[in-house]
Amino acid sequence: MDFKGFNQNDFNVFQLEGLDNRMSAIKDYIQPKFEALATTIEPTLSSLSGDEMYTHIARHARRTVNPPNDTWVAFANNKRGYKMLPHFQIGLFESHVFVWFAVIYECPIKASFAELLLKHPNKWLKEIPKDFVWSTDHMKPDALKHSDLKKQDLIDMFTKLKEVKKAELLCGIHINRDEHILQNGPALVDKIEQTFKILTPLYNVAKKSAVTS
Repeated sequence: MDFKGFNQNDFNVFQLEGLDNRMSAIKDYIQPKFEALATTIEPTLSSLSGDEMYTHIARHARRTVNPPNDTWVAFANNKRGYKMLPHFQIGLFESHVFVWFAVIYECPIKASFAELLLKHPNKWLKEIPKDFVWSTDHMKPDALKHSDLKKQDLIDMFTKLKEVKKAELLCGIHINRDEHILQNGPALVDKIEQTFKILTPLYNVAKKSAVTS
């Protein structure tokens, strides 16, 4: 299928009660769109990163009672998994679409990655666009606006990533569910690709971390 964007029905999936009902709707409505997105995004990320990228659609297999509050597709340079690797994500909460570069708690290079980030906080303060956001917990929908952050705020986030076992670091964009671009497939794909292009330097630092850790 051609990717035509996301509509209100996709976000309303997260209002459905019960694990089975919500998962059925995610599989029927959202996952086919992730698959369509991946046909374009996977080769784009492979080109940007210099790594062969593989698509991983969240299956939420560990859930037995509580339905997921978000769902996503991830891209990483390993066919078997992504959570232990620096990776890219596109996903939905009920309120918005998120487009992330992510290093989450299961990633073993967190500390060495954080050390490299801490060497150049001014670089990231300057180079990350003002309308981007940061998160330290991929399970929560809220995020910190880059425009609101100062150098010390970045240092604090990077230090937490280095020192706290469960710490995470995500950077990217949020697109509110009511923004018109979400219903324009080609325009949304272009915005996602431009976002990942901006985030590629973070991925490159993470790759150096993997080599030196």
